[in-house]
Amino acid sequence: MRAILLAAGMGTRLRPLTLDTPKSLVKVNGKPMLETQIQFLKEKGIEDIIVVTGYLNEKFDYIKEKYGVELIHNDKYDVYNNIYTMYLVKDYLSDSYVIDADVYLHNNFIDENIKKSSYFSGYKEGFKNEWIIEFDENNRVENIVVGDDKGYILCGVSYWSQEDSTIIVDKLEEAINSGKFENLYWDDIVKDNIEKLNVQIRKINSDDCFEIDSLDDLEFVNNYIKTNFDKKEA
Repeated sequence: MRAILLAAGMGTRLRPLTLDTPKSLVKVNGKPMLETQIQFLKEKGIEDIIVVTGYLNEKFDYIKEKYGVELIHNDKYDVYNNIYTMYLVKDYLSDSYVIDADVYLHNNFIDENIKKSSYFSGYKEGFKNEWIIEFDENNRVENIVVGDDKGYILCGVSYWSQEDSTIIVDKLEEAINSGKFENLYWDDIVKDNIEKLNVQIRKINSDDCFEIDSLDDLEFVNNYIKTNFDKKEA
């Protein structure tokens, strides 16, 4: 088992913090988000970790030295969405976690014994333009739709089996070779082929993880942790 951490993005909505710091290395709860992810993975015995870099890639050198991860550079990070980032590491997808590196993991819900392809998802409310998971009574994912309001949404943490990764890689290659992928995200490949895949939803607590996409998100999460968790520890 391995993990692929997607850390190529520019994080423009987190400026000025990201003018000289990659988005994934912005600190949440006192620690860079990427380091929290790596430490959680290692706690569960997952040592084979690939970090795909792009923007300010030289800033990740210490991560390689500190944790022994492999760095792969996406030199087109400012041209394409993360579908191209995943294309670069498609050969590693089988039996792998895929984690967006701009996601703050507050609790370690990584399952080292997982076998089925899964989207980890917490129930959220009051959101706009998020990817909502629709699933049946057996927690099999039937559809993914972009919408507003409330529901179980993609939280940037997933796991992919060997069988499903084979299908996904084929579709990734088709999309890239078509030359018509500029507006696609890698989760579009899953969404558009969901009927061919066996993907489960793995429900987690709503505050197990948070996407940090803007300065407002960062302020909210730090305040939320301070208010809801620091008091409990005290």
